[in-house]
Amino acid sequence: MSPSATGTPRRSRAQRENPAAARAAAARRRRRAAARRRLRLLALGIGVTAVTIAVVLSMPLVRKAVNDLGLPLSYSDVIRQQAAQKHLDPALIAAVIYAETKFQPRDSSAGAVGLMQVMPQTALFLARRSGATTFSTSDLEDPQVNIAYGSYYLRYLLDEYHGHLTLALAAYNGGESNVDRWVAGGRSLTVSEIPFPETRAYVAKVIHAEGQYRHKYANQLYG
Repeated sequence: MSPSATGTPRRSRAQRENPAAARAAAARRRRRAAARRRLRLLALGIGVTAVTIAVVLSMPLVRKAVNDLGLPLSYSDVIRQQAAQKHLDPALIAAVIYAETKFQPRDSSAGAVGLMQVMPQTALFLARRSGATTFSTSDLEDPQVNIAYGSYYLRYLLDEYHGHLTLALAAYNGGESNVDRWVAGGRSLTVSEIPFPETRAYVAKVIHAEGQYRHKYANQLYG
């Protein structure tokens, strides 16, 4: 009776002549098979995850929240109030806050404070100019006070530069003395002509964001 008829597995010639090599080859085949199974499971998992993300992002509330991360808005009531008092476009105030801190208040290494990155010395100048008697620079940590002083400074700069938004924003970021030097002798200045790359990018960012805020948050800023 042949070995196969007894149920005993038939051994190959390689197994009979070199059993160690045969076992190693079998082990390699098992590892390759296991690796293929893991890859199939991984691909299946990635596919399921991608479908889940796509479904979640298609939900209106989730999609709105994700979009708002790119163009955030807070303190809309304060912005509207200050815009009315200072005769400013609410979208402009929101755009400056976005360019300065993206609505995440902080203190800069240069000493600027809060949402609108107001310098304490600038705030003291504005406080004296407005007749405020109880102002302390620590008050700038309060978002409402910070927005009030930042908006006041924007109004002041717009008046100083006769409503020229590019010059006002350039001064907000780069300082009045620099802007005065750039426009000495009545010279005009476009955004692309601003000498400081950082200030040039800042002004372009604010102007672009102003249009986005005006369109995206019309109800919150103008309602």
